[in-house]
Amino acid sequence: MKNEYTDHHWDERDPSPWLALYLDQSTPLPDDVKAAWLRDCSGSSRQFFLPLVRPMARVSMIIIQLLKIFLPKRWSHSMLLHRLLAFSMNRFVSPEANWLIMRHFHLGSQVLSFVSANSPVPVSTAPLKPMTIDEVKDELFLRHDLNLFNFVIRLNKALRAENKELVPVPEPDFSMLHEPELRLEDMPRGRFNLLDLQSAIEIYTPVYQLLLTDNDFWRASNSLQLDETVAIYCAKILASPEHLVLLNNKHPLVPMTTLYAAYRLVLHGLSSEMLHALLMRMARGEIPIPAREFAKMHEAAEVVVGHAPMP
Repeated sequence: MKNEYTDHHWDERDPSPWLALYLDQSTPLPDDVKAAWLRDCSGSSRQFFLPLVRPMARVSMIIIQLLKIFLPKRWSHSMLLHRLLAFSMNRFVSPEANWLIMRHFHLGSQVLSFVSANSPVPVSTAPLKPMTIDEVKDELFLRHDLNLFNFVIRLNKALRAENKELVPVPEPDFSMLHEPELRLEDMPRGRFNLLDLQSAIEIYTPVYQLLLTDNDFWRASNSLQLDETVAIYCAKILASPEHLVLLNNKHPLVPMTTLYAAYRLVLHGLSSEMLHALLMRMARGEIPIPAREFAKMHEAAEVVVGHAPMP
């Protein structure tokens, strides 16, 4: 796919860091996703606006936390929150950032479906597949967090009930994996659609904190810890623990302060893209599936043992 990086002029005396990151293949990302990610990162919004908005957003979170001492415990305006999110995404967020945000719901649903399909016990999922930004109004972000925790609970209750655990699957079911039918060119491109992904998330986080209950906000923040949890599930199924190095949102059992939730949310989105890309590459046969290779080695070893002469 052609983009500004494929035809970028390379000056060895002034190499572009964005070109280096685009060409680097140490982490699995589709070229169009990587190009959109880097285009969003390299824009003037992130360079000049993010350093201003980040400290203000974090101070706002501290003030809101103090304010919530005096607010009713069940203070929540989730519908208003999601209407504000949809409004701002349509009018102020860059096309690349909106595309990456909308893709995230699809990718997360597909990864959970992959774990479910390859689990030794049946477990249901509740996929989210929004095609338009206006669908955010249906409490999409909150439902995304609820789905993740409910899936982990549902899966592990079923595993415990049957005294089973996730194990390597030599021939995993990849049928639920595909590229979402979301097009970057369909994202809003108004005069003010300039806000980069990280700046948008920094602004959204204190608003999220204000308009949700403390319980909902803490759960949303702690859901980021589950990046490792879901990656471990996939690693067990694929017998591929080395790919866990791509996840770095900290240990699932050590919750972090919500003050850094926005930055970690960006890591969460990138981790989901990389895990999905890795599974897609395995599904297409571009890289070997360790669980399959181990099964072949085990079968070969059994054949050798079976034909060995008796002492």
